[in-house]
Amino acid sequence: MDLGQRQAETPTAAAGGGAVTATVRGGDGWPVPEAVLTVIDGTGTQVARVQGDAQGSVVATGLKAGTYTAIVTAVGHEPVARTTLVHEGTAATLGEVELRRAGGSELPAPGLWRIDPVHSSILVTAKHLGISSIHGRFNEFSGEVHIANPVERSEVVARIVAASVDTANAMRDDHLRGADFLDVEQFPEITFHSTGLRPRGGDRWDLDGELTLCGVTRPVRLDTRFAGVGPDPWGGTRASATATTQLRREDFAITFNQALQTGIAAIGTTLKVEIDIQAVRES
Repeated sequence: MDLGQRQAETPTAAAGGGAVTATVRGGDGWPVPEAVLTVIDGTGTQVARVQGDAQGSVVATGLKAGTYTAIVTAVGHEPVARTTLVHEGTAATLGEVELRRAGGSELPAPGLWRIDPVHSSILVTAKHLGISSIHGRFNEFSGEVHIANPVERSEVVARIVAASVDTANAMRDDHLRGADFLDVEQFPEITFHSTGLRPRGGDRWDLDGELTLCGVTRPVRLDTRFAGVGPDPWGGTRASATATTQLRREDFAITFNQALQTGIAAIGTTLKVEIDIQAVRES
């Protein structure tokens, strides 16, 4: 039975009418497949219940004009309820609905957790010619997370091998490793040492620290999202988190650029950093 058939069999979902749509994402930004959208009318009666697709899209059709409560659920996630107004012949969109994993508020146990570089990534994006982006990554890095009690006293230390920068272009990578940019012979390592951790509500945290890049140390703040804790197939326990920040190249004395005839710099002055980390608890 396909999605269209399921919707057609909803009790009061006759042909025509209005609709409620949503795109369902997890806390990590990925689609939540086969999420369920339940629609309740003002009398408390369920008037629609439909299942979404593998891309997280879900649509309930054939609704009469009126105010409804829309409830989005998925196995292993906490439900989300929203009120929406449906007009005849139009779709009321809930936009992106974020579902948090059930039990996702559980924090890592105090102790030492080591970053697993095989299942982690550090990505960097820079603007190119003012109209597109260059994407790169660092392939070699390590680090530790010391979880404290209370958790706000935890510490994070990370080390990145500067020469492991990889933009999928050998000539460009050689230039990035040179004195114009990372100067890896003089500064072979990029380091981060945390200085503070503060909750922002839900699964979001501010992780403050000092980043040393090209021999210059500056304070940075990482917008961090904690994704949860769980067992792995090898008998261990893992914690996962994502983080983003923006850096100004000139703050770290990386000022090389090539001006075009239009006056636009070939490479943007800011860098977007996206971090996705798995850490394994030490026995």
